[in-house]
Amino acid sequence: MRLIINRHKLYNAMETVLLIGGMSLLLAIIAELFFGGDILPWVFFLSAVSLIITVKISPNVVLKMYRARPLLPKEAPELYQMLEELARRAGLPGPPRLYHVPSPVMNAFTVGSRYNAAIALTDGLLRNLTMRELAGVLGHEIGHLVNNDLQVMAVADTVGRLTESLCFAGQVLIVLNLPILAGGGATIPWSGIVLLLFAPTVSSLLQLAVSRVREFDADLEAARLTADPEGLISALEKMEEYQQNLLRKLFMPGWNNPAPSILRTHPPTDERIRRLREVEREILHGGSGRHYAPLFDPESGRRMARLEGIDAAYRLPRKRMLGYWY
Repeated sequence: MRLIINRHKLYNAMETVLLIGGMSLLLAIIAELFFGGDILPWVFFLSAVSLIITVKISPNVVLKMYRARPLLPKEAPELYQMLEELARRAGLPGPPRLYHVPSPVMNAFTVGSRYNAAIALTDGLLRNLTMRELAGVLGHEIGHLVNNDLQVMAVADTVGRLTESLCFAGQVLIVLNLPILAGGGATIPWSGIVLLLFAPTVSSLLQLAVSRVREFDADLEAARLTADPEGLISALEKMEEYQQNLLRKLFMPGWNNPAPSILRTHPPTDERIRRLREVEREILHGGSGRHYAPLFDPESGRRMARLEGIDAAYRLPRKRMLGYWY
């Protein structure tokens, strides 16, 4: 299993470097073309400052935006037991904190760093996924921490924002100098104008591509940590079905996903499942490199003996949910 995961991870790492390198090159071209080489040191300085501020933002700020509240160990002892085991396997200093988001949407996200992390699970996710599927989701979110994906995306976001800011500044300078340009006192090549107009869009598309690559890596890490790709596969299928049903209700019967793949932060679910199936086949055929026993029996889906006491599906106590929802 390690061989196939390492191959995918190497490919994903190379793709991430190329995409962020492309974003950085685009930023450098914009800065050099319209503001001269003297501004490049300032661009790098602002990038570093912006990145530090972004990384240092407390996870609580983001969690408050989603009205998330701490999910206490006494409310979900089995869920915490599973989280602690996955965090131990991942080599994290400690398990992330769990939060409950009062939303029927099936979703999960991670904030912070491996030293100060929080994983938020929506009410819809907790109510519709089995413990085996939740194990796959938690493994995926921990995978983001192991791979430092939050920091990688912070870099991409910083470069994207600076590109957008410089392009806006360049457009303002062109407008202010229209009298000089009209009088023939200066000229701007059409290629430069086109670059100013479309560079922010190109940078945003590259940033979305980085996000999709990091999702693939987190899936692979979940497969490694749980030694049970089927758990995450089942969760992805349920989440995809929920999304399709929601879109049909909002738009029309038969409506699929209105957003093209290139405009999505996550890869197509079919492609994610295809890659996980490769890892699963390696496990079923006795591939070398499995370091962990599965939390759940890969064949029957039943919990393993050392996790005795985990319910088939977790349910948040209704009285607690009502006190927070309304």
